[in-house]
Amino acid sequence: MVQAGNMGGTQPKTRRDRKAGAKRPQGRAMAESIQTDTAPDGARAQIKIVIPDDHSMVALLGSRDELLEVVERAFDSDVHVRGNEITITGRAEETELAAKLFEELLALLKSGTPITPDAIERSIAMLRAETAERPAEVLTLDILSSRGRTIRPKTLNQKHYVDEIDKHTIVFGIGPAGTGKTYLAMAKAVKALQAKEVNRIILTRPAVEAGERLGFLPGTLYEKIDPYLRPLYDALHDMVDPDSIPRLMAAGTIEVAPLAYMRGRAQPTFMPVLTPDGWRPIGDLRVGDLVIGSNGEPTPVLGVYPQGEKDIYRVTAQDGAWTLCCGEHLWTVRTAADKRRNKPWRVMETREMIGNLRAAHARRYELPLLAAPVHFPEREVPMDPYALGLLLGDGCLTGSTTPSFATDDPELAVALEKLLPGVEVRHKGGVDYVLNRITEPGQVITIANPVTAVARELGLCGTRSSTKFIPDAYLYNTVDVRLALLQGLLDSDGGPVTQADRTCRIQFSTASILLRDDVIALVRSLGGVAYTRRRLAEGRKPGRANGRDVGYRSDAHIVDIRLPEGVEPFRLIRKREKYHAAGGGGRPMRFIDEIEPAGREECVCIQVAAEDSLYVTQDYLLTHNTLNDSFIILDEAQNTSPEQMKMFLTRLGFGSKVVVTGDVTQVDLPSGQRSGLRVVQDILEGLDDIAFCRLTSKDVVRHKLVSAIVDAYSRYDDAQPAQLPQGTSGRGGSRKRGR
Repeated sequence: MVQAGNMGGTQPKTRRDRKAGAKRPQGRAMAESIQTDTAPDGARAQIKIVIPDDHSMVALLGSRDELLEVVERAFDSDVHVRGNEITITGRAEETELAAKLFEELLALLKSGTPITPDAIERSIAMLRAETAERPAEVLTLDILSSRGRTIRPKTLNQKHYVDEIDKHTIVFGIGPAGTGKTYLAMAKAVKALQAKEVNRIILTRPAVEAGERLGFLPGTLYEKIDPYLRPLYDALHDMVDPDSIPRLMAAGTIEVAPLAYMRGRAQPTFMPVLTPDGWRPIGDLRVGDLVIGSNGEPTPVLGVYPQGEKDIYRVTAQDGAWTLCCGEHLWTVRTAADKRRNKPWRVMETREMIGNLRAAHARRYELPLLAAPVHFPEREVPMDPYALGLLLGDGCLTGSTTPSFATDDPELAVALEKLLPGVEVRHKGGVDYVLNRITEPGQVITIANPVTAVARELGLCGTRSSTKFIPDAYLYNTVDVRLALLQGLLDSDGGPVTQADRTCRIQFSTASILLRDDVIALVRSLGGVAYTRRRLAEGRKPGRANGRDVGYRSDAHIVDIRLPEGVEPFRLIRKREKYHAAGGGGRPMRFIDEIEPAGREECVCIQVAAEDSLYVTQDYLLTHNTLNDSFIILDEAQNTSPEQMKMFLTRLGFGSKVVVTGDVTQVDLPSGQRSGLRVVQDILEGLDDIAFCRLTSKDVVRHKLVSAIVDAYSRYDDAQPAQLPQGTSGRGGSRKRGR
C-alpha cells in the first residue's frame, strides 16, 4: 500500500533511523532527525509504503541493508524504514521515482526473481529513462532455463533485442563487448531448437584474427581454429548439457564452424545442373540464370559463390543416379522412422551420412523426387511423339529400305497410321508392317518417304537397334511430348510386369545404350525412377524367326521403371488394363546407396530462389546448399568483408532465422578493408523483416569497469580529428577485440 502527501517547503529532511549495516530490532521506531535545506523548487513530498506481511523485508532491503544503501545512494531523498513500513521523503519527483522503484522490486519478489544491487541499478536506469516497459517486465522475461539457472535480459535494450529476434527473420545486434549480444542470441537459438521451431543451430564467426599466421600455428586445422570459436563453445556449454553436445554436433543438429567453412557447400564446377534449355555446368551459371527446382518449374539463381579446391565425394543412389559434391554439401533426406512418425524431411551434410547409410541392412536415407514433371519450353517437332516412340521401339529406320514396323498388336499399327500424314501402314504378313508413302497422281517417284525424311532430319536415319536414341527436341520438350514419346516406347518395346502381393513395375528393353540412357532420363524428368541391368548376348539361348534359330548380336539393356501416380505409362489397351489391375506402379523411391571419396576439385556453390531451396543436379538428383529451418548466429561480424556479409545473408533458407552480432569499433580487418557490418547498415536498414538493434555501454553486463572503459574509448575516438577509412581503427593498425 502506498500513501502520499505534500509537505511544506520548510519541512526538515530526515535521515534513516539506523545506519546501513546495523541490526534493526523488529518493530522499533526511529526518532532521530536532522534539519536540512529545502529542495531548490521548494516542493517536498512524503510517500509511505506498507509492505505486505507475506513479503520478507530482508529480501527487499538485503542482508545488512546492502540493497537499501543502493537505493539511498541513487535518490536525493531520505528513506525511513520502520517494521514493514517504508517512508520516503524528499523532492516530489525523486520521491515518486523511489516509490515506483519499490513497487517494481516487490513485483520482482512476487515473481521469484532475487533482488541484487545490479537489478536495482538497472531498474533505476529504466525508471529514469521513462520507458513504456516496466523494469519488472524486463527483468522477469525468461528466455531459457538450463541447469538450474534462468537466462533473462538485464537491460531495456536487451529486452528490445530479444523481442526483435522473435519478430524478425534477420536481426543485427550491434554494440560493445559485454552487452550480451551473442549470449542472448545463443539462448534464443537453444530455445528455438528445444521448441522444435528449427532443426539445427549453426554458430559461426570469421577467423580473421589468425590471418596468414594460421599455417604457422601448431596442431591440426581444427586445433588452430578452435581458439577463435571458443566463446561460442563456452556459451553453448552454459545452456546445453555438456554430455549431449558431442552427440548433437555429430548429428549435425549443432554446427560450430568458421564463416569460410560454413559457406562451403558446393559441387565441382563441371557438374551439370538442369536448366530450361538442358544441362549446364554449375560453374557456368550466373546470378539471374534459371535452373529447374523440385516442382519442375524454373527458378532463378540468386547467388554464385566460388569455393576453391575442396575434397570431393561421389554420392550414388540405389537406382544408379550419382553426382559429385563436397563433404559439407547439403541433402534433404528422411529415414523410415521419420516417415513412420510423420516427421518432416531433414537437411544433412554429405559427411554426416558417411558410415551411416544402412539401418538393419536397409538403406537409411531416402532422397526426394520431383514433385511434378519438369516443365521445359515447348519446341516444334517434325513427327508426333507417340509415333516416334513406336518407331524407336519396334521400327526400322535404316534408310536402306522402306521404313517398317513390327508388332503383334494391330491396334498400334492403326494408331501409327493415324499419326503419320501421307503414310500408309500396310500389313506385310505376320508381325511386319511397311510404312509406304501415299502417292498422288502425277507425283515423281523420287520424292522421299515422309518417315525417312523426318528420320534424316532428326539424325535417326541409318540407325539400327543398337544405335537408336531420342533426339533432344523430344527429350527436352513439354510434359505432353515427353509422356507421349514414353508411351510409344513402352507400348512397342515395354510392358507391365506383375508380381504376387506387389505393385506392378514397368519394363523396357533395348539393344541401344544411348536409347537406354535416354529412356532413363525421360522417366526421371517425369518424376519416376529407373533401374537398369544388362543381359549379355553371349551364352543366351537363340530366338526363333521363320522357323530357325537366330542368335543375339548385341547385349540387351533392361530398364525397370516406376512412375508417380497420375502418370499413365500405356495407351495400348491390354497393357494399360493389366497395369491398373495390378494396382499401378506404386510409389517411386530413391535412397542413398554409397558415398565415396573422389579426389579434389575446384568447386562452386549456388543459391536458388525456390521455396525449398532444391535444384536438379546430374541424373535428376535433388540437392541444395541453403540453410533451411536453422537458427544461424554470425558472431564478430565486424570482421567480415562486404562480400562475405552478402554471401552469408543470401544463404538464408526458408524457416530459418539469422542473428548477426558485432562491434563496429573493434575491427581486425587489414588496413583499408571495409567492414561488412558497417556497409550492411547503409544497405539494409529499413527493409521489412530486418531489424537493427544497437546496444550501448549502459547495456554492459560484465564488471562495471567495462562500461567505464567503453565510454572512455568512445570519448577518445570522438576527440580524434582525422577521418578514417571504414574498417580501420586508426591507431597504427587493427584494434584488438574485447573479450
